[in-house]
Amino acid sequence: MVFEPPKRLVRALGETAPDGDDWLEKLPGAAQRAVALRELTVERVQMPGGRSSLVVLVRTAEGTPAVLKLAPVRARPEAERAALAHWGGLGAVELVEPFTAEGALLLERLHPDVSVRSLPEAKALLEAAGTLRRLWVEPPADFPFETVAERTGRQAEAMRARAQADPEVAPLVDLALAAREELLAAPPEHRLLHGTFRQSKVLAGERMPWLAVGPDPVVGECAFDLARLVRDRVEDLIAQPSGAATTRRRVKRLAESLDVEQERLRGWTLFRAVESGVRAGRVGRPRDAELLLEFASWL
Repeated sequence: MVFEPPKRLVRALGETAPDGDDWLEKLPGAAQRAVALRELTVERVQMPGGRSSLVVLVRTAEGTPAVLKLAPVRARPEAERAALAHWGGLGAVELVEPFTAEGALLLERLHPDVSVRSLPEAKALLEAAGTLRRLWVEPPADFPFETVAERTGRQAEAMRARAQADPEVAPLVDLALAAREELLAAPPEHRLLHGTFRQSKVLAGERMPWLAVGPDPVVGECAFDLARLVRDRVEDLIAQPSGAATTRRRVKRLAESLDVEQERLRGWTLFRAVESGVRAGRVGRPRDAELLLEFASWL
């Protein structure tokens, strides 16, 4: 089988890949080796797939449905493996095998076309929040994950550089960076976090109704993880005349439902929205940048 990467993956990696990166060119060969090594039967490549990995629906040698996921090193597949192993299937997809080779993970098959995003908004937020709560556990000793301070420190450098190049975004960047400094001064807990949680990352399963997939794990406070969920369906929020008020109510409702301090959730939501908006502008997605920065201005 020819493993042609989906257009969505090619486009997304094209925005972020460093000069000279050849992972996409090597991907078909890596996929073929991963399939042969595990004696897998390929059903199909998942479309449109993710933005950082190739997802292939397969069956094991015993006939068990599974998912083969291949990601470049910069997507931290080994960290994903370590987090999934630590969760052990509680709230998240299970590992079928315990090791990672060439950035390949073999995972439990969920229902890849059914996420909580398919539910009405209020129900989707409730189910997503319940799934996220199960992931917030003590990290393993000597954990191989970035901390929130480390990850957002890298992001802050890129935000400052963008603000210098584009003075229009500078006021929001300044607010976001000030919020980050205040939040990092006294974090209330130290938990293993999903890192990139949103409704589309929660898929229907057999063991449990909903399970999280695709973590980019990080260790820090729970409000950082929840902040990404606040802006889910941002395009719908922007289209509403009451979008700003709806957003503030969402912050309050999610904070109360998951025992997170509301002001800390608001602060991390601001930082993460500005960071994403600035990054979207930098890589040539002006519409996404406009939506995210308008959303951030409501906070």
